[in-house]
Amino acid sequence: MKHQTLLAGLVLACATAQPALAHEDDATAPHAKDHAPIGVMGDHRHGKGGWMLSYRYMRMEMEGNRDGTDTLSPDEIATAVPNRFAGQPMMPPTLRVVPEDMTMNMHMAGVMYGLTDRVTLMGMVNWLSSEMTHITYQGGMGTDRLGRFTAESEGFGDSSVTAIIGLDDGSDPDRQINLNIGVSIPTGSIDETSEVLSPMNMRPTLRMPYAMQLGSGTWDIKPALTLRQHAGQWSFGAQGGATIRLDENDEGYSLGDRYEATAWAAFEPQPWISVSGRLKAVTQGKIDGIDPAIMAPVQSADPDNYGGDTLEALAGVNLVGQSGALHGQRLAFELGLPLYRDLNGPQLETDLTLTVGWQKAW
Repeated sequence: MKHQTLLAGLVLACATAQPALAHEDDATAPHAKDHAPIGVMGDHRHGKGGWMLSYRYMRMEMEGNRDGTDTLSPDEIATAVPNRFAGQPMMPPTLRVVPEDMTMNMHMAGVMYGLTDRVTLMGMVNWLSSEMTHITYQGGMGTDRLGRFTAESEGFGDSSVTAIIGLDDGSDPDRQINLNIGVSIPTGSIDETSEVLSPMNMRPTLRMPYAMQLGSGTWDIKPALTLRQHAGQWSFGAQGGATIRLDENDEGYSLGDRYEATAWAAFEPQPWISVSGRLKAVTQGKIDGIDPAIMAPVQSADPDNYGGDTLEALAGVNLVGQSGALHGQRLAFELGLPLYRDLNGPQLETDLTLTVGWQKAW
């Protein structure tokens, strides 16, 4: 029901926006097919002196646990999965705290500037808020539950600056080939804490596991290569990119390197609207190292329980203003659902991603 409500909201937004956006007589009006799906970052460049402001809201919903391709119930994790920290004081032999679900909301603000016709500069900052609900089992063994608690974190995440460099000569307006060279700046906190419910029925305040921290703590290189092509009312594109960690952070670890490939096709029935379909494949490594302050009988405290391989299908809509105050403004939506998940588990599995964005170019 939750997913159907989101889809209904997107359809209603498109129908409401149509009268203000449609204006087919303006030959200089921008086209919806000029844009990749809103979930694709740094896909295009601007002419010299051109600007663009953007805002994106992304929501990710995770529920249930998976190890490899197999789902695991909370009771299975609590009774059968060894605790990495067993043998330490107050540590049980198996995991006695199990994540149940997690919601992450991200607000991203960006600016792009055309330094030349071949080079566009892009900067992005973001604000994160996350909630993770846990089940706590009584200490020792068995499936008796003490209760639930929710850990929360909120604040600035990591920032980035990117140069988008055109590899084509610009002679074909229907094609762009762009090389991105980006740097992620560690502006997000990696020492967030929360009160928890322990298996001993105590409520200490501890440093939260890696998934609940706001940043990576490391400087990262983010290269990408993008190809975009128009063909009549159709447009196509593909992008391959990576996030490569340069060193471990001040707490003694680095997140796993991330590699992503995506391809999409979009159809433009009218200049002011396009609909798209996209596939996205991601592979990410385990965490390298360990934060000695993150120690708890929960799967998310183990650096080995991060990363894996995923494949996601996404559907999107682009709406572009054709005239007046809306000229050059874009409103876009994209909804993603999983097709395949092979996780370095046990860990929570992603069930849904939603991205909504606004952009203004001039």
